[in-house]
Amino acid sequence: MASQDAPTVYLKEAEELALALGEALSSGNSEEAVKLCQRLSQLSVPVSVSINSQAYPQDSIRLKVGVEDAQSDNYIPVNVVVSAGMTIAQLKDKISHDFGFHPLLQRWVIGKRLAQDRDTLYNHGVRKDGDQAFLFILSAHAGHLTRHQHIQDQEQLRIEGIVESMESMQLFPRGLGGGGGAKAAPPREPQQIYPTPPPKPPTAPKPAVPPKPQLGWACTSCTYVNKPTRPGCEMCGGERPQDYKVPDIYQPDQQEVQRIQQEQLAMLQYEQAQQVEREKNYLYLLATEDQRLIPNATETDCPICFSTLEPGEGIVLRECLHTFCRECLRGTIVNSQDAEVSCPDKCDSKILDREIKALLTEEEHQRFLELRLSIAESRAEHSFHCQTPNCRGWCVYEDEVNEFHCELCDETNCILCRAIHEGMNCKDYQDDLRIRAENDQAAQQTKQMLESLLQNGEAMKCPRCDIIVQKKDGCDWICCLMCKTEICWVTKQARWGPNGNGDISGGCRCRVNNQPCHPNCQNCH
Repeated sequence: MASQDAPTVYLKEAEELALALGEALSSGNSEEAVKLCQRLSQLSVPVSVSINSQAYPQDSIRLKVGVEDAQSDNYIPVNVVVSAGMTIAQLKDKISHDFGFHPLLQRWVIGKRLAQDRDTLYNHGVRKDGDQAFLFILSAHAGHLTRHQHIQDQEQLRIEGIVESMESMQLFPRGLGGGGGAKAAPPREPQQIYPTPPPKPPTAPKPAVPPKPQLGWACTSCTYVNKPTRPGCEMCGGERPQDYKVPDIYQPDQQEVQRIQQEQLAMLQYEQAQQVEREKNYLYLLATEDQRLIPNATETDCPICFSTLEPGEGIVLRECLHTFCRECLRGTIVNSQDAEVSCPDKCDSKILDREIKALLTEEEHQRFLELRLSIAESRAEHSFHCQTPNCRGWCVYEDEVNEFHCELCDETNCILCRAIHEGMNCKDYQDDLRIRAENDQAAQQTKQMLESLLQNGEAMKCPRCDIIVQKKDGCDWICCLMCKTEICWVTKQARWGPNGNGDISGGCRCRVNNQPCHPNCQNCH
């Protein structure tokens, strides 16, 4: 018997502690509230704490509500009179009473958040007239609302309304207004006696139904919970989270299956249309590849002369697809001083060679090619121009090449002496040049050129035969063409002495005691 009364004792004590805790919290007595919380937690009784509605502002607020359902193209504005302390559950009951929408079918979105039943409007920022909210009405099927449950809820609301009206009646105790005493009472006004209402039959508590597991993904914008297979939010069109995966246990309904099939069909049709477009573009590219110039297909303006170009009058550049008139493109190419002609519209693309050839005349194209050769020669690092007067021949030489045979004038040039001395070696030519330089102006200019090379460090005299030699490229080891002496370019001395390889008396002492012969030495040994 004691075991059966024990929960009752605990509940009574818990009620007293809960009331005391509410008073302590209201008065701000934090120490007493902590003690009461500790004692209440030891009883392990379910407790809920809520703020009294009197703590919120009591002024009425006109809330602007946009109402929409799955079949609407736009929302319907409605004004609802509420208070800041009203909960979402109370707001649903009010909408159900005023407009007939069951609370299970209502989804409230306030401030881009899906409101829960226990939340208050104050918590969602509803503080003054004109604040806005959004109400989405689900279908009865989507809200899992049956007709039987709807009828029961309506009957329950009617019973609660009758009880509230009976509680507001004024009741008097029995015997008021009667005369059964020894002394007659003074006459009174007739009193209205109300019948005592029958006691409310006890209602059996509904069995607790465990909540169904929530399947779906919540939109990050409006917090609406969408079906797992939906690629976007049904409410606001937001994208589904990338890391979300459809649960394996989810079985879509018939409506969802139809939607998925329609999406798959639409995607298939889109891919087929893309494939047809690719094949069409590919055939068009094959057709235009054989054309030297591509005409414009639509009317446009030339960005240089601003003239209107009818279809077929302009030229579309292949690399950048910019369109110009023929004369402007031709003038750009003719006046260009570069080997590659850029697009006149200041982009990084170039005009192709076949486009240049098609736009220029034969004479203009030949001059353009000669300009390209001249630019290429001036920019080449090791270029040598033929010394025959008015000859356009030139070459790019390598380190081991000392002669250049020009195929245009059929002359053999000495790259070291930068001259044509057929029948003479370099030493005989340089000796003859010194003699002729006294009377021959051309020989004097050549001699001055060689002396300039010596002064600038671009040439040197062989330490044995005294002819002028040059290093074209590569390491600091060079060899005289006349006496075959191996020379160090940086020290201007012979690499070896009279005794040949290994004799360090020649002047270049590179690698002696593991030291270079010069700070700028580049592998002379």
